[in-house]
Amino acid sequence: MFRRGALVILLATAAAPALAQQGALPPIVAPQNVAPVLPGQPAPAPAAAAPPAQDQPVTFTAEEVEYDQNRALVIARGRVEAWQGNRVVRADEFTYDRNTGIATARGNVQLIEADGQVIFADSVVLENQFRDGVIEGLRGLLAQNGRVAANSARRTGGSIFDLSRVVYSSCDPCQEDPLAPPLWQVRARTATLDQAGRQARYRDAVVEFAGIPTFWTPYLQHPAGDAPRQSGFLSPTFGITNFLGGFVETPYYWAIDPTQELVLRPQFATRQVPNLGLEYRRRFNFGEIEAEGSLGYLNGDDDTPEGFAGHIFSRGRFALDETWRAGFDFNRASSEDYLRIYRYGARRRLDSSVFTEGFWGSDAYARVDARIFQGLRPSDDTSLIPTVGPNIYLDWRAPVDALGGTLTFDTWNFAVFRSQGTNTQRGAFRLGYELPMNDRLGGIWTVRAQSDIASYAFTDLALAPNNSTTANDGTAARANIRAALAWRMPFIRPAGAYGHQVIEPMLQVVGGPLTGNQSSVPNEDSIDFEFTDANLFSLNRFYGRDRQEGGTRIDYALRGAWYFPNGGMIEGLAGASYRTQRDGGPFYAGSGVENRASDYVARARVMPTPWLEFLGRGRFANENGDLRFMDLATNVSFETRTTLTAGYLYTPAVPYLTPVQDRNEVAFGIQQQWGNWRIGAFGRYDIEINRPVVATASIAYEDECFLFEARFLKRFAEDPATNNLYPANTVLLFRIGLKTIGDVGFRAI
Repeated sequence: MFRRGALVILLATAAAPALAQQGALPPIVAPQNVAPVLPGQPAPAPAAAAPPAQDQPVTFTAEEVEYDQNRALVIARGRVEAWQGNRVVRADEFTYDRNTGIATARGNVQLIEADGQVIFADSVVLENQFRDGVIEGLRGLLAQNGRVAANSARRTGGSIFDLSRVVYSSCDPCQEDPLAPPLWQVRARTATLDQAGRQARYRDAVVEFAGIPTFWTPYLQHPAGDAPRQSGFLSPTFGITNFLGGFVETPYYWAIDPTQELVLRPQFATRQVPNLGLEYRRRFNFGEIEAEGSLGYLNGDDDTPEGFAGHIFSRGRFALDETWRAGFDFNRASSEDYLRIYRYGARRRLDSSVFTEGFWGSDAYARVDARIFQGLRPSDDTSLIPTVGPNIYLDWRAPVDALGGTLTFDTWNFAVFRSQGTNTQRGAFRLGYELPMNDRLGGIWTVRAQSDIASYAFTDLALAPNNSTTANDGTAARANIRAALAWRMPFIRPAGAYGHQVIEPMLQVVGGPLTGNQSSVPNEDSIDFEFTDANLFSLNRFYGRDRQEGGTRIDYALRGAWYFPNGGMIEGLAGASYRTQRDGGPFYAGSGVENRASDYVARARVMPTPWLEFLGRGRFANENGDLRFMDLATNVSFETRTTLTAGYLYTPAVPYLTPVQDRNEVAFGIQQQWGNWRIGAFGRYDIEINRPVVATASIAYEDECFLFEARFLKRFAEDPATNNLYPANTVLLFRIGLKTIGDVGFRAI
């Protein structure tokens, strides 16, 4: 027998290779012709090649080691730590009997796995070359803050723990009373912890909240750490709605292979036949595919359509090479009512496309696509819904030239077909140039030029959406050129400790030939128009190419700003434009630029501190200052973790939207957080029609192990065909989540 203090022992073992791969504690064999390595002495010279992990010797340190050659017994005491590779065992005392092959660790035992999971125990007895063992007083620290405790456990195969009288939770102990029951815990008669498969399975399990039994299940399984994907049932969703009655959704996850997965979502309801939802995802080396779909049947109750129904939302993206990629979006549904009733998302219209596009850094881009659209409301006239293809777009930006200017070129060509309506084929090209300059006084000058050339072939121009009174079938070609000289002079005034101030007058002269009302030319991309400060200085204030602004005009504005040292600012702009000709061009009445003197546009932003921000845009009539457009938004955040939002929107009636009416809305929202609690509410009200638009409210609690959330949503949108509220316009959702285990949802109304 010999004793040593604070020893480091390296013990060769023949049994270790078969056990290390299983995550078992490696056996420790008494030294045979191996001298102990004392502190301060050199370690033995390493072998020519380091052995693999399973062939490495067992190494342990201890304050005291005894070895009885007569009984073939090794005893290590005092802060024992043994390891082989990445696996570590710690204990107050460690004993290994070579005659019986039984090893015992006692006192503050820790089994540390290679992935960081830790098992604590009062004592551990291992046998059968350490592959089997009995553990008393087990306590486990798993990944994602998981904690498990059991009266006793048996380990087999080096990674399977069969537990008795087990408790599991991911909640931190109460700081004031560590012995108090956690917020939630799972208490089971028996359980199995599979460290290799990263799974925990419970039998005869009860979920307790604050120590009170709440839910019983004969079987429960959840991941224990970074578990690999595997097939199985997901947490169910229960609920009751006006259209479905009582229902339950029991999703099943199928891990098909490492590259693809499928989720089946069967839904059973008391008022409708079963509905099956599916979600499919697959990744390739060069792209991915995602698809969501469903199949069901509506029985026609509550004025809903009767018959089979379904939907599919899908997308794919594929890299062809380092420059080009291709993709598709395919979306179809039976009706808007079906999507609303089964909560697949309220959508007015669905878009589908197939495309290929190329990227050449930030200087060039090309795209070729084809598109189809689907209207989901019964009132939609499908004969007026266009099909687009091909749609070809290309833009290119040249390097900065010797003068400091930049040349740009783009082309946008498409063909649009309708069953009853205008059919249009267009080829359009645009060439632009911009040259910035500075004068000696600090003024900033910009010379800009833009030329557009477009040719058209069209039929049924007298039908929607053009409704032309000057042409029907034929061809057209036109060109337009615009040139501008812009000047601005920023006057900067230091304000000492309060930052600096800027006053900046802005002036631009734009010239070009008159274009007239252009009613004999198809309009596919310039129907929507809004005059604001954002396009005050644009050469062509239409967003597309089918309508071109002509003539000579002067744009002017005054901008002022105050920049604070804390990052805050106060900024405002006001401006307008004046056209030298009386020809109103293609602008409709009420657009704000149909007269020689345009409406006034303004912008204001107030953010003196990080907790207060105000942003507003407006347009006012040139004749009398009447309000023509207003968009206001404000956000206020208090130190009490309270956030207030408010907004106001007014837009006048425009001829291209149905119904033709003003939009006059106010909105208000509030969010408050107290510790782990969050509450919020939001509402929007239409002053013009004197009714709410939408109202939402939510309350949530979340900590390290538990989540509770309740949401309420009420939409007041009406179906123009029936003047009734859309079906499924109200949602009440409850969600309870036990982190690391799963969550359960309940949906009502």
